[in-house]
Amino acid sequence: MFVATLITDPAGPRFDPDMPPALRNAWGGGDLCWLAPGQAVEFTLYREPGNAAQIWADLQGQRVDLVIQPAAGRRKRVLLADMDSTMIQQECIDELAAAAGVGERVAAITARAMNGELDFEAALDARVALLSGLPEGVIAHVLASRITMMPGGAQLVATMRASGAHAALVSGGFTAFAGPVAARLGFDEHRANTLSVQDGRLTGHVVRPVLGREAKLTALDDIVAQRGLGRADVIAVGDGMNDLAMLTHAGTGVALHAKPALQAQVPVRINHGDLTALLYLQGYAQADFVG
Repeated sequence: MFVATLITDPAGPRFDPDMPPALRNAWGGGDLCWLAPGQAVEFTLYREPGNAAQIWADLQGQRVDLVIQPAAGRRKRVLLADMDSTMIQQECIDELAAAAGVGERVAAITARAMNGELDFEAALDARVALLSGLPEGVIAHVLASRITMMPGGAQLVATMRASGAHAALVSGGFTAFAGPVAARLGFDEHRANTLSVQDGRLTGHVVRPVLGREAKLTALDDIVAQRGLGRADVIAVGDGMNDLAMLTHAGTGVALHAKPALQAQVPVRINHGDLTALLYLQGYAQADFVG
């Protein structure tokens, strides 16, 4: 048994109410279950439709996301989330670079690294080197003035935790940002890289070891092992190629507003919905949301 879920941006226009029943009828699906009026609906299927990829592409033009997944086991017990451009709307290193006057140079490297064109660790070192000498106090200023939460993130974390799930923020960014962001959104724990600081200024180095692509998968395995769970119990979300390993090994890996290279390798893609889409994918209704 499978479940087809249709989701759109809760801040945008609702989708055509005639579309879900027409699609359900064409695929011979079960009754429609509205998770949020005009924003999210699901129905069961006995088999995966052969034309699902084409329908997905057609619905993208209507700003609607379609996900088809097995019905069994879709409600997860661990949330594993990337931070930059996933739980927050910015790339922290780009914001620090803008404050240091090297924003364009660093942003160009970030874009290539997140699309898998550069080695993550080498790209991180190159970007951090450009921040050498920046006062450590700039971090607090950037946090307060330039960092905003991704819509739906607080509801995602609070709702899953209220249902007994463990929430972990695992970032290739920096603990100076991940700590406050994790606290604000209510994560149980966070893991990230540490910027080297000496005499109140950034040294231009990252403390080893670097948390990169494989470290995120290691974090996934550590977290489930500590709880007697398995990879199938995890829903993971990210946007860049350094998230690929954790997304492809989690029970459900979600590419959220992701870079093209990541979308090409991850079947569950949310391009229009916000982070509450991860709740709809697990069968939560809007009335179940916490926070």
